[in-house]
Amino acid sequence: MIEVLAKLGRGPVFLAGEVLECVITFTNPLSASSTSASSEMLAWASAQIHCQFHTSENRVALPPSDGSKHDVQAENETVFIPNRGERGQCILSTPPKILFCDLRLDPGESKSYSYSEMLPIDGPPSFRGQSVKYVYKLTIGCQRVNSPIKLLRVPFRVLVLHGLKDYQFPQDEAVAPSNPFLEEEEGLKKDSRLADLATELLTVATSRRSLHLYNISNTRGKVGTFCIFKTMYKIGEDVIGTFNFSEGDIPCLQFSVSLQTEESIQEEFQRRRGQPVSFSTHARHQEACLHTAQSSFSLPIPLSSTPGFTTNIVSLKWRLHFEFVTSGESAGTCLVRGSQSEAVTWTGVEQMEVDTFSWDLPIKVLPTNPILASYVSQFSSTNSITI
Repeated sequence: MIEVLAKLGRGPVFLAGEVLECVITFTNPLSASSTSASSEMLAWASAQIHCQFHTSENRVALPPSDGSKHDVQAENETVFIPNRGERGQCILSTPPKILFCDLRLDPGESKSYSYSEMLPIDGPPSFRGQSVKYVYKLTIGCQRVNSPIKLLRVPFRVLVLHGLKDYQFPQDEAVAPSNPFLEEEEGLKKDSRLADLATELLTVATSRRSLHLYNISNTRGKVGTFCIFKTMYKIGEDVIGTFNFSEGDIPCLQFSVSLQTEESIQEEFQRRRGQPVSFSTHARHQEACLHTAQSSFSLPIPLSSTPGFTTNIVSLKWRLHFEFVTSGESAGTCLVRGSQSEAVTWTGVEQMEVDTFSWDLPIKVLPTNPILASYVSQFSSTNSITI
């Protein structure tokens, strides 16, 4: 029996273009209850990164695959196929790397191997939607002599930040930000600078503020105004906005604001022409606001959510969805006098005519620092199997 343990060095979330590093340890455990411990042999081990693409057959119509590209070796259990037994298509993979050949482990002995690979910068982000899914995994294959291959899959999350691909690092290292107290290899230094650069680009893009004022009105007149100071955010930030109903002619009885994503399939891949777009709500604020002059809301963008992106098959966009309930009468008729005595009590009317309408405001949501996103990731940095 051999235990295989894979541990991601920095957490399970990465930016496209970063280097994924994983330490893989093979151990022949020495059990206290075992009376006949013996050496164990592995013929080879290899590792490879791949991205699996899943679709909903009811929503997405993919073109038929080319049968001429079928690999007859894929049926052989002794051939390393990282996505063997998985649903969907492998749309992206890195070249496989051999970790070792002919490994012998004595009882209680263990050996570790380091695997590193740059994540393709032009791949899609990790995404689990209603119509499609993009799932990244590091697969480690091991084989005993004359035995089937055993696979250890390490899932991780990939964030994509547009603009990093075109960035050219300075040739003069003296002018580039660095830590003089650390000695790093060139590849690791560039990878670290890539994460720092991404954080800087995101901070600059999402820190720009300017006043955006919108008049809220229906066919009968003005309801109020809405104010927001920016429309570009990082995942993990809060979307904050304020309402001013004091200048409205039509009383607003209730409003709700929903933070939503809009998942749409490109027209050529739609199962049915004109099929509806899929919406997902990530946060919602609802408030009764009759006779309220001003109000506000704060909606958090979950760190686990996917920033907006577009591929040749699917597009994901973010928006604020507003719903307003307004009175069909003037503000003065929303209350009635309860008695004619000196102590006057005003109460709400029992029935009221209302109008409802909605409004959508597009916003842009970008990735964040992958280390921050790792804190709430559903994936574990450590995975293991026994073979």
